[in-house]
Amino acid sequence: MEREVLKKLVKWKEYPSRKPLVMTGIRQVGKTWTLKEFGSLNYDYTAYFNFKENENYRQFFENAKDVDRIIQNLIMASGQRIEPEQTLIIFDDIQESPEVIGCLRNFFENGKEYHVVCAGNISENQRKLFPEDAVEFIELFPMNFKEFLRANGNGNLAAFLENINIIEPVSEAFYNPLMEKLRMYLITGGMPQVVLRWTRDRNVAAMEDALKSIIETAESDFVKKSEGSDVSKMSLIWHSVPSQLAKVNNKFTYSAVKEGARAREYEEALNGLTDMGLLKRLDKIDGDGFKTYFPDVGMLRKMMQLTSAVFGEGDRIFTDFNGALSENYVLEALIPQFKDMPKYWSCNNPFHKVDFIVECDNELVPIEVSGKTGGHSKNLRKYRELFPDKTPLTVRFSLDNLMLDRDKLNVPLFMADEAARLIGLALDFGKGLSLLDIL
Repeated sequence: MEREVLKKLVKWKEYPSRKPLVMTGIRQVGKTWTLKEFGSLNYDYTAYFNFKENENYRQFFENAKDVDRIIQNLIMASGQRIEPEQTLIIFDDIQESPEVIGCLRNFFENGKEYHVVCAGNISENQRKLFPEDAVEFIELFPMNFKEFLRANGNGNLAAFLENINIIEPVSEAFYNPLMEKLRMYLITGGMPQVVLRWTRDRNVAAMEDALKSIIETAESDFVKKSEGSDVSKMSLIWHSVPSQLAKVNNKFTYSAVKEGARAREYEEALNGLTDMGLLKRLDKIDGDGFKTYFPDVGMLRKMMQLTSAVFGEGDRIFTDFNGALSENYVLEALIPQFKDMPKYWSCNNPFHKVDFIVECDNELVPIEVSGKTGGHSKNLRKYRELFPDKTPLTVRFSLDNLMLDRDKLNVPLFMADEAARLIGLALDFGKGLSLLDIL
């Protein structure tokens, strides 16, 4: 499987003042495989140390400041070869080892000849334990749609998406197969083991079992990383999210978790889920409310008990549950492309909402997600009426083709991974730049 993050890792390797790199991401998202693949492709040797599987390695970091001494001890204990500049050193499950975390500064200051990368199921709270001025963080997300295409043998379609540099309708020769593969992706999601069961084995039952196992593992983390009553509260919140997303007004409400539930009783449990990365929290732009999403659209589809048979039912997969799968998928695509977490907007009397708001080129850009074709967005029109001077562009992801109508950009759902680039092109066009200026 080709992961796009490998390109970023190559740049990290080539940077003279590199810091030890810490790869974060939810459990089973592929951190260990990705780092080992990076080592095999770019180094003469890879030395792998897992501090959960072999706790004896931890003793070499206790009260240790001499990097060469640490390296010698690791070589002797493991029998692995470590050569300066030629070996990728992988510290895995580093969240289990505060001693190792504390020594990362020493590698940055006195051991730049050693290329150190770390992985772990690191929560936001655990991240505070790292010397942030001496390490570099990179988050690994589930496989995006383009990565799925390559794994599925459709690299030509992924290349087509990457090479679009002008906003014009996509020909049917590409549009139809891309829409077909997107339906597949909404079934599998982007967790590597699930994708593998489909792309390599073409085994739907095995794919579903892999998704079930991932969800069960996530739920077992509730027990490991929480205390007392928070476990049951986390479970109630976790299982309420699919129905919360299926509402027309999909703002998170505690009463939907359990009748009579209050924020003060469940807020800590919710924070625990977001801290572990098992839920994504999206705040309303004025701070009055929030929404929650799953980190992977395949997990959401499984939690909604929607079977793979929906693949053969036309566009239903895009519209069921008020388009929750489409919306979750687009958010997954947006998060890695923009510096700040997207927000959303809504108003009442009458009710209107904009699914996402992103900042691009210092402009706030409202985005709506629709699983349908045709029609005009009342929500985006209302937003523009209220904020005319702050809305140079509105964006709609839908089943319609790629098109820019002055200040209204429509993007087909299968192009969500190209959102930042397309929005940038549309904003530049609105500023009166020529095509040559934009390119």
